Parts: sequence; C-alpha cells; structure tokens
Amino acid sequence: MVLFFIQSAAMAIWLVPLGTILDAHGLGEIKPFSFAVHAIAAVISPLFVGAKADKGQPAVILSFMAMLSALAMAAVSTAIQFHLNQWLILGLIQTYALCSAPLFSITTALIFGQLENPHHEYGPIRSLGTIGWMFGALLISLLRLDVSIYTGFVGAVFWLLVSAFACFLSRSKSWRAIRGEKKPLTFRERLGLDAMVLLKRRDIRVLLLTTMLLTIPLGSFYPFAPSHLRDLGFNRTSAWMSLAQSTEIIAMFAFAWLYHKLGTRRTILCGVAIVVIRFVSSAFNTPTMHIVNVILHGAGFVLIFISTQIYFKETIDAAWTTRALALMTFLNDGIGNLIGYLGSGRWHDLCMHGTACNWPRFWGGLAAFAVLVWIVFWTLFPTDIERNRNASLSPGNQ
Repeated sequence: MVLFFIQSAAMAIWLVPLGTILDAHGLGEIKPFSFAVHAIAAVISPLFVGAKADKGQPAVILSFMAMLSALAMAAVSTAIQFHLNQWLILGLIQTYALCSAPLFSITTALIFGQLENPHHEYGPIRSLGTIGWMFGALLISLLRLDVSIYTGFVGAVFWLLVSAFACFLSRSKSWRAIRGEKKPLTFRERLGLDAMVLLKRRDIRVLLLTTMLLTIPLGSFYPFAPSHLRDLGFNRTSAWMSLAQSTEIIAMFAFAWLYHKLGTRRTILCGVAIVVIRFVSSAFNTPTMHIVNVILHGAGFVLIFISTQIYFKETIDAAWTTRALALMTFLNDGIGNLIGYLGSGRWHDLCMHGTACNWPRFWGGLAAFAVLVWIVFWTLFPTDIERNRNASLSPGNQ
C-alpha cells in the first residue's frame, strides 16, 4: 500500500501538470509528442523489463528503474529552466518515459504474487495508489507549481522514495519462490515476445482489444481536460484534476461486491458506459458538466481496467502474470495511447476555430468513438465467463 501511494504520487506529479507546464514555457508545439513518447516507451519498455522481472527479482529492478526515473525527471526540468532546444527536451522526456513505463505493471504483479484472494483484497490495496495520485496532484497546486519547472524536482524526490522503499521489498519473500520457475531465459523471453501466446484465447483477445481501443479516446484526458478547465475559468488545474480519483476510491472499495454481482462482462460494460457519459458531459461545455467528466474518470477506470487485471489473475497461470500485465501495458499504454495522444492532438487541431477550441465537437466525437467500443465488447466478449475462469493459461496447454 505504501509502494502504491508513493509511486502513484510520483506519476501524478509528472503527468497531471505536464501539459500546462509546456504551454506556460512556450513548448506547446511539442505537447502532443510529449504525451505520445510515453506511449512509445510503453511499446518498447514494459514487455522487456516485465520478462526480466518475471525471471529475476522485481523489487531490485523496480528500485533501479525508479532511480533512473528520478534523474531523468530532474533533467527535463533543468533543460526547460535553461531554455534548451525543445526537441532535446522532448528527448529527455522520452528517456524518463522509458525508465518509468514498466514500473506500475511490475508493482502490480509483485503485489498480486502476495494475494490469495485478489478480487477481494486488491481493491483496498490499490486504493492507496489512487490516494497517492490525488496527493501528488493536490501537492502541486498547494505549492502553486501547476506551471512551474520545479514540479519535476518534486517528482524526482518521490521517485527516489520509491527506489529506497523497493530496497526493503527486495528482502521480502523471494520472487522465485512465488513463481516457482528457474529455467534460463530464452531470447524470445528476454524480449517478452512469449506473452503474445495469450492472444490465442478469445476472451483475453477481446479484453485486450477493448481496453486498447478505449485508451484511444481516453488519451485526450490529461492533455486537454486541464486546457478545457482553464478555458472555463478554473485555476490550480492540478487540484481540480485530482477529483478524478474521488470516484476511483469509492469504486475500489465497492469493487469486490460489484465484480461478484455483475461478473466481468457486465462490469466492463458499465465502465465503458461511464466513459460515454463523461465525454457527453464535457460536450455541454459548462463548468459543472466538465467537472462531471473529471469526477467520473476514476470510476470508469476501475470498472474497466481493474476488472481486466483481476480477470487475468484468475484465469492465467501465475508464472505468466507479469507478462500478461506487461502485454496489457504494451497494447494500452503503448499502441492505444500512442494513437490516442497523437490522434486527439490532431482532432483538437481540427476542432479549433481561430484561437478557441470547439469543445462540444471535440468531446462529442470522442463520445461517439466510445460508443463504438461498447458495441465491440458487447458483441464479441463470450458470455460463458465461468467456463473461461476455470481455464488456466500456461505454455503447456497451448
């Protein structure tokens, strides 16, 4: 729970104010690319590092990569402070993204390895990550750093805390004892390509397709929701954006009951419906309705993505859990977000009228895309979930 808290705080301190910081320092041209490089990092980094973590000691890898993330974040802020070339700054942002991209999936798998009943235990534990994200965003606004380069130095401190805390985790229960696997790495495993075998199962294939498609419209949230807030007259946008985690906390604690009552299919359908409602709300272009979008972000996230993680834990062989989560990160944070960040940037440009954005058109188009995703999942995901839950995926039964 402590690990989730400090790691999520570090992530929020970076991601939430990033767009407004770039705008304030004349770097708006690279804003879509600055979010897109995080997606590129998610394509390159998590599968490889996730495979390493599955075979070795993930706490050690987590500690080392968190330290590199701290150094890279401080380097970005320093480069902005000295007005270095914007493309050099983008390269440093890419370096940070490569270091930090695989860490949350490693942390999640590390915790899953300690749980006996994940769909009951995971929600309250994961809620500390949500609270940490809120804390990070609120801290930035409290310190009045929403558009300041010093945000990067604050975030670096939190990544160093993650690195130090992971050192204590490395002394805990052996990861090899958890996964019970000691054979040497093959070249395919070193690249994480063996995770692609998961796509042979229809239920997992549809889940991954759905979450990947959904991350495309969701990629608009952090780049453009704060800009819309500022257009509507809100200040301290990082604090307002932290409201996204309010419903996430509620959903985390209610998750076990909801998941038990609704099952995977209906839980995810409800989550996608919430995403549609969010975008439609912002399309009204009023302060109250845009805040509704922000507030509902967390609830939709939990019902869709946490349900998918729990489903993987329940249906996939334990030795493959990290690689399954890494594959999900690859497709969602990598492919989906890359299309989402660049696509929403292009869509935002098409919705511009002079210097003002046509926000109803912008959010309305994203709502229509989310409706299509709802239809895809409702049509393709198998209804015989209980049978699928009893099937464990491992290399031996493929």
